[in-house]
Amino acid sequence: MKRCTAEFARDAIALVDSTGKTVTAVARELGISSESLRGWYRQAKADRGEGRPGELTTAEHEELKRLRRQNAEQAKTIEVLRKAAVFFAKESDR
Repeated sequence: MKRCTAEFARDAIALVDSTGKTVTAVARELGISSESLRGWYRQAKADRGEGRPGELTTAEHEELKRLRRQNAEQAKTIEVLRKAAVFFAKESDR
């Protein structure tokens, strides 16, 4: 399976919008998976505000990934600080 660029994906989505052909037909013509094109098309609709209720935009997906990464980093920091507090509490008892 070939790797598609963002520009290729945009062009494929535009073909679906402009020709009135089905996602499957356009995908077949372009030689790509219809599931890939369907996913790109669904995400493009969400990005335009035309997605299903609760569906995240690309920007929201990126923000969610960033926040999850930040949350994991903070959890590690908290664990280090907890261990340090326990260590220093034991040291001060001596």
